[in-house]
Amino acid sequence: MDGTIVKKEGEPVKQFSVMLQNRTGSLSSLVRLVRSANVELLGISVQDSKDATIVRIIVTDPDTVFCLFAEKGIPHTTCEMVVVALRESGVGIGACLEALVAAETNVEFAYSMMAHPDRHSLLALHLDDYSFGIDVLNRAGFKILYQGDLSR
Repeated sequence: MDGTIVKKEGEPVKQFSVMLQNRTGSLSSLVRLVRSANVELLGISVQDSKDATIVRIIVTDPDTVFCLFAEKGIPHTTCEMVVVALRESGVGIGACLEALVAAETNVEFAYSMMAHPDRHSLLALHLDDYSFGIDVLNRAGFKILYQGDLSR
C-alpha cells in the first residue's frame, strides 16, 4: 500500500491495440509514426505470433494518436486501463494484485510502463470491471493515475 491520499477520478487512461504484420521494422515504423506527431509512448506491450503481432501502447496524447490512426487508415481498438503508481515494484505489485484478488476482480492483462517523472514504477492493468477496480485500489490506498497525470 502506498498510503497516499486518494484524489478525484479523472479521464481514464486509454490504450491502443494495433495488429502489425510480423515483419522486420513494423514496430519501429509504428513508433516512428506516433513520435512524428510529437506524442510520447509511455507503455508498450508486444505479443508476437508467427504471422502477426499485437502491439498495445499507452501514449501522452491519445486524441492525437486516434486522429493519426484514422488519417492513416490504421485499424485499432482502444480500451480503458487502470494505471497504478507503485513505490516498491516487487512488494507493491503483490499487494496490488492481492487487493484485486480479495475483491474477486479479474486482471485480464497487465504490463509495466516507462518510469513516471516522480520516480514511481507504473503498472498498467486491464480489469474486467474498470470502475470497481479503481474503487478497490483506491480503498486499498494505491495511487491511481489518470490520462491527465500522464500527459506531458
